[in-house]
Amino acid sequence: MAALTWLAIPLMAGLGASIWAWYVSRPHPMDVWTDVEHHDRIRAAFGRMAPEPGLSGAERG
Repeated sequence: MAALTWLAIPLMAGLGASIWAWYVSRPHPMDVWTDVEHHDRIRAAFGRMAPEPGLSGAERG
């Protein structure tokens, strides 16, 4: 019986991996406008973080 258990473990792992791969590879509906708005928010946040050109750390203080 122990041999069947050791055989079942990799078979179940393979089955689980196959199901996961099928689920991940299927086409997902995308909302393009939400993605564009998210990209704009990230760009704006990184723009606020960037230092002004030409100023060193001591001059910004």
